[in-house]
Amino acid sequence: MSTATRTLLLAQLLVSPSVAMAAQGTSACLTCHEEQVPGQRYDVSVHADLTCTACHQKDDSQAAPTSGDQQCAAAFVSTECARCHEKEAEQHEGSIHNSERLPAGCVGCHSDIHTLKSHKGDKLRTAETCAGCHSRQAPYFASTHYAALKEGHFDAPTCTDCHATHTVAKIDNDEKGRAFHTMACLECHDDREKMEKNEVTWIAGETFFQSFHGKNVRLGYPEKVAGCADCHRSHEVRKAEDPESSVSPNHLVATCGQCHAGATSSFVEFIPHAEDGDRVKSPALYWTRIGMTSLLVGTFFFFWVHSALWALRAFVERRNNPTPPVPRPSAHGKTYRRFTPVQIGLHLVVVVSFLALAFTGLPLKFSGTGWGHTLMGWVGGPDRARAIHHSAAVITFGYFIVALGMSFRFLFDRQRPGGSWWARLWGPDSLFPNLRDLRDIIAMFRWFTFRGPRPSFDRWTYWEKFDFLAVFWGMFAIGLSGLMLWFPEAAAHLVPGWFFNLATIVHSDEALLATGFIFTVHFFNTHFRPEKFPMDTVIFDGRISEEELREERPEQWKRLQAEGRLGELVMEAPPSLVWAISYRVFGFTAVALGLSLAAAMAYALLSNG
Repeated sequence: MSTATRTLLLAQLLVSPSVAMAAQGTSACLTCHEEQVPGQRYDVSVHADLTCTACHQKDDSQAAPTSGDQQCAAAFVSTECARCHEKEAEQHEGSIHNSERLPAGCVGCHSDIHTLKSHKGDKLRTAETCAGCHSRQAPYFASTHYAALKEGHFDAPTCTDCHATHTVAKIDNDEKGRAFHTMACLECHDDREKMEKNEVTWIAGETFFQSFHGKNVRLGYPEKVAGCADCHRSHEVRKAEDPESSVSPNHLVATCGQCHAGATSSFVEFIPHAEDGDRVKSPALYWTRIGMTSLLVGTFFFFWVHSALWALRAFVERRNNPTPPVPRPSAHGKTYRRFTPVQIGLHLVVVVSFLALAFTGLPLKFSGTGWGHTLMGWVGGPDRARAIHHSAAVITFGYFIVALGMSFRFLFDRQRPGGSWWARLWGPDSLFPNLRDLRDIIAMFRWFTFRGPRPSFDRWTYWEKFDFLAVFWGMFAIGLSGLMLWFPEAAAHLVPGWFFNLATIVHSDEALLATGFIFTVHFFNTHFRPEKFPMDTVIFDGRISEEELREERPEQWKRLQAEGRLGELVMEAPPSLVWAISYRVFGFTAVALGLSLAAAMAYALLSNG
């Protein structure tokens, strides 16, 4: 009892003679009420330091009752626990136990205030008390949690550890209720110190939030995915090796089948709490993670150094020679076709679909960030994001097929110049890398470091070839892994479920590589280097000026002159004003969106988001 309550009761005794009479001791009351108030049990109850009138207060509006020769000092109002337990009463008022759905007043749990003992610290008794009403939750008594309590492991949860004591909320199949299915479990299972103390694995929370399910929960959409309780059950939580466990081999197909219709024994080989950092437990995942990380670090290191050195060399040259090395084309200068309308249209499709994939996929990759949460909300939630992502993926497969067709036509169309398909593959118009590209890379770095002249390029540079071939690698890595994650039940007929863990690593890291590369390296190579800043419009209008062609691609210029083909490529009519404005608005918008995502990704990675 609080000091304030004791003071109030003492004041009542002093100012009210009738109450003072009744307060002479419990013995006067027990002369009539001994059956209702067993003296010895009351003396050891939580209310033992209270007199009867602390709870049974005088009712001045009623005459004192009589019973035979006995007459009470006063009539008494109904007992209200809130007079002393104000905080608990306030909490109870907003709980599910103060509703028509599950009504339970104070005496529903604390049945006899005269013999009442505190529940605090007695988790077994708490469970038994709740079970008095909640018979459907009786499987808790067969759970590993209850068994641990009986063995003296008092960190194990009882009912009130998950549901609280007085602020018991309703658990419906809505956003709030679905979040409870996971967050209540992680309150303990994400506590490494507590888990290690009780010899329980502590990786549950960390690995869960690395999964598709956990990322959606973290983004604020727990109702869209399975939470802890959906797989491990809410109350009958058993160890995996227990044959009756919902996650035992005996029941795992049925458990996964709740959401994944058609789940098979192969499907359930998926590792829900995979540790890709543990080489002993998961060697395939470990080496896949090492491989993808090495690819990321190696690619970004090479090309970021490449871009930084290029920018530095260009700055020095611009400072020493204010005249640009590549003169800007005049409004009426001669221009040549570099890209066909089909190639321009294909590039526009690539830009739109790539941005759609990035804006719907990166929020999952960075689900722990505020911007990821906001972006998913802007997209319209995971269902709409999934629909957009899959639509953009279909478009990506479509333009990849078109690119394959164009490549085969380039190689095997006999009407094209260049000799045999083998000669074309290694020729100057081919995007296939060759030894000259290696020599150009070495020469370019020598130019960066002021040890040689800038190399002379033909139609394609080595960085343009890398961009093109990245599409093929990307379709193999991100496309194949994406299909597995899109159709896991079907894929499980071809590969074991743990391949989905591999696919998740590859898909996620390849997405980071693709978006990071496009929004930094590709943007620099095509738009931000001094010769092109703020934007190279050739991919939108297909035109390259005579000055640019002669200065940037002198080998192609000489070759076209020698072959007499320059005249075929001249473009006389300028692009329409409407198209020129439209593609610039489109281009700058795409670049701005890409840079925004790049900045958000950099912030998340640097802040461990």
